[in-house]
Amino acid sequence: MEILGVDIGGTGIKGAIVDTDKGELVSERKRIETPHPATPAAVAATLKQLVDEFHWEGVIGCGFPATIHHGVAHSAANIDKTWIETPVEELFTETTKCKTYVLNDADAAGICEMKFGAGKNQKGVVMMLTIGTGIGSAVFIDGHLHPNTELGHLFLNTKDDKFKIAEHYCSERVRVEKDLSWSKFGAKFNKYLQRLEFLFNPDLFILGGGASKNFAKFSPEFKLHTNIVEAKTLNLAGIIGAAVYAAQKSKPARSTGK
Repeated sequence: MEILGVDIGGTGIKGAIVDTDKGELVSERKRIETPHPATPAAVAATLKQLVDEFHWEGVIGCGFPATIHHGVAHSAANIDKTWIETPVEELFTETTKCKTYVLNDADAAGICEMKFGAGKNQKGVVMMLTIGTGIGSAVFIDGHLHPNTELGHLFLNTKDDKFKIAEHYCSERVRVEKDLSWSKFGAKFNKYLQRLEFLFNPDLFILGGGASKNFAKFSPEFKLHTNIVEAKTLNLAGIIGAAVYAAQKSKPARSTGK
């Protein structure tokens, strides 16, 4: 099944047509700058521009940087606060004239990684973490997604005995802004992983997002009982996962009969 997958981020809105059975792009990947301010009306208009560039008239799957409950945004950690309580699916469907299914962007990346990447056929509790401007999370139990976890917003007790939100302590943005060496970044991220390990006892951590491309440079600092691996699908995970989600949602429900 072919679906237009879209990944909406703080700096860019990216999309491609995806073969959801193979997890492969069947078109070129296009990117348009995210408008600023990134209000609902402005982002919806930019999404329509992207859809028009593909001459697309079918179903759309869209990863979005917020918790999404029944098509409505309930948070806005790294986007314009006016998104809170916005019916995102309805807005995007009306603006693009295409049925659009929306989910949290980290959940989209996780769906892709579980179906086509390092999480394929993995049982138990799998935690996918995306390290970028913030820290996104996607949690799977025996392959089933528990959506909208937002574990990047856990508080950590740092060495100076102050509490910090995890993504304000060890995200890729923090590494760049503070010019941290990879070893120092790895030590900070290890503290976060140890907290997750204590709280959730996962069977596997998967690291994705921008920083994961340098996994080998900071992973030697990890001191964990849980197995941890680099994501395989990398920067296409959000697009592919959003398309897979839309394909799942758009399939007609099976009749149970009598």
